[in-house]
Amino acid sequence: MEQQRFILHKYKGPATRHECPQCHDRRSFTRYIDTEGKITFPDNVGRCDHESRCGYHYTPKQYFHNNPETKKKLKEGSDWTGVQDYYQPMMQPKPEQPVNPPCYFPLDLMRKSEKCYEQNNLFLYLAKTFGKENALALAHRYHLGTSKHWNGACVYWQVDSNGNVHEGKIMYYDKETGHRSHEFCHHPTWLHTLMKIDKEHIRQCFIGEHLLAENPDKLIAIVESEKTAIIASFYLPQYVWLASGGKDGMFSQADLSIFRGRQVILFPDLGMLDNWRLKAAKWMAQGIDVSVYSFLEQQASVEDKARGLDLADYLLQQEPRQFLLDLLIKRNLNIKNLVDKLHLELVMD
Repeated sequence: MEQQRFILHKYKGPATRHECPQCHDRRSFTRYIDTEGKITFPDNVGRCDHESRCGYHYTPKQYFHNNPETKKKLKEGSDWTGVQDYYQPMMQPKPEQPVNPPCYFPLDLMRKSEKCYEQNNLFLYLAKTFGKENALALAHRYHLGTSKHWNGACVYWQVDSNGNVHEGKIMYYDKETGHRSHEFCHHPTWLHTLMKIDKEHIRQCFIGEHLLAENPDKLIAIVESEKTAIIASFYLPQYVWLASGGKDGMFSQADLSIFRGRQVILFPDLGMLDNWRLKAAKWMAQGIDVSVYSFLEQQASVEDKARGLDLADYLLQQEPRQFLLDLLIKRNLNIKNLVDKLHLELVMD
């Protein structure tokens, strides 16, 4: 395959991202470069990362069309290093379009779904794993809903810190294994699609975002899977667990203001470490205190990496009853004496 001569500059740190000439967002603009190193384009030849919000994209082809003398010079093969002498500003900003007001779903709709858990496969798995009482606490914490779209399906509600319901994601799990169904008939479905709401009115947010205001002093941990966030919150309650909903998920449209002044740790699935490191670098360039947890990637076996395991897969290797007992003992050493003397056993309903 023939290699393109003019390409967008690959990310090599904050210095390779610049201010967009249209939306003026800092560190969101990628310039075009000449792989042969003979041409230095003007600063406005490039693309803004905010494709939906801004959409600015001025290509080398457009630049040469607007600057025929430069194109002629290029064809002549003259020995030159720049095009600034021939630069004629030809800004072609995207026509301003009215901003669609965000659409929020009725709070009552979400609350009505937070029941009928005996028909919710994910809840049944959580109850089998952690006990019914703990499963109910987890379900209520994350506003886990039950959907009639498929028999046994659940709804993940995206709720922000102000209590606005942004979106609902319907998914189907096996109640015994807790694994997501990958059959086409159970492909994840969005509530706005079922309700025939224009996607342009939807502004998604992280799953669990509503927990930030309730826990202002806790570190923020972000994983890919919604189920993983719920499970991790049981084992590691010292963090506020959010889910991006995918390897890219909410990263491109996240409201970063919710993370300013907080510490954030990203927990990528196996195989996604480099991808999430790039995302972290972009966030750091915008003043977010973020780090990436790399221990799993460094310690995982070849088989685990091939399976693409995530944090929940490793946490679930700890028996929940023993985990809770160890947690109680850490809080009160006298409990260990009672357990040993009376041969007590922790029972989970």
